[in-house]
Amino acid sequence: MVDMVSRPYARAFEKFAAGNPNILCLSADLTSSCEIDGFRDRHPDQFISLGMAEQNMMSFAGGLGLAGFRPFIHTFGVFMYRRPYDQLMASIAYPRRKVRLMGFLPGVTTPGGMTHQSIEDISVMRSIPNMTILETGDATEVESICEAADSIDGPVWCRVLRGSVPRLFDTPIKVGEIRGLSEGDDVLVVTSGICTEEALRARAAFSQAGLSIRHLHLHTIKPFDANALLDYIGSVKHGVVTLENHVIDGGIGSLVAETMADAGVGKRLVRLGLKDTYAHGGSRPYLMKFYGLDASALIRGIENLMGQDFNITEDDLAAARFDDVHSLVKAEAL
Repeated sequence: MVDMVSRPYARAFEKFAAGNPNILCLSADLTSSCEIDGFRDRHPDQFISLGMAEQNMMSFAGGLGLAGFRPFIHTFGVFMYRRPYDQLMASIAYPRRKVRLMGFLPGVTTPGGMTHQSIEDISVMRSIPNMTILETGDATEVESICEAADSIDGPVWCRVLRGSVPRLFDTPIKVGEIRGLSEGDDVLVVTSGICTEEALRARAAFSQAGLSIRHLHLHTIKPFDANALLDYIGSVKHGVVTLENHVIDGGIGSLVAETMADAGVGKRLVRLGLKDTYAHGGSRPYLMKFYGLDASALIRGIENLMGQDFNITEDDLAAARFDDVHSLVKAEAL
């Protein structure tokens, strides 16, 4: 059974920021939804509410960065780049301001539908010069995301998990690192974010079926160690499968494809994720299954790569934990 941690970001941010006057906590009217309401109450001198005005917040944060502060912006990821894209580009990315963009509800982690689901943010951020991209996949990475982001001399885009989060890893984020989760020589599986837990379930089933999986988890998406990935690809016989909580265009599937193409690697690649579609509303497990982001989808992807049916059933993939439809701390899940 996976150990679940309640609201790891709330405690981690307060522990990291409290008492450091150069770190300011910015909110866009989603303070409790981003788990910073306790910080607001206990450290009002480091908290600024800018209301539902994200364009102004980006420019304001850029000015704070120019003045020597290190603002941490908190809102839902989708509101952090779709609405204020020009200000994000001109006020933060272009001048390399030390602004930390903490984007909550990545991908299908909310039932709020397309207006609340940031499904193409990685593809957008990868194309922006000077931008670092980090994504959390478990409670340990949520607990270490603030320190990791604040180590970067420039802007950082962070996909942050909230509410009840599983603990999968023992070590914190190290920027630029690729986590190797298993060694195998048949197929390389590359995952990020919430899809890594799904891959752990599928990997166990494949192990029982006699297939050897090498599994990588990406918490640092930009900058990316292409040489390390190529070494991993070279260590497997049949090819690569990627699984991500994002559209397959521009995310880690594209990142792996570009790396393989640039190096002339001839092995097969299967990219799993949202395929040229917006997601509708629903629980996270439902959406992951419906759009092919779960362990079953990964099994089908590996079978496609191998041209072989491993006869793994849903019973073989019995869920390791129960997911509530809504966060324990935000009953309406928004």
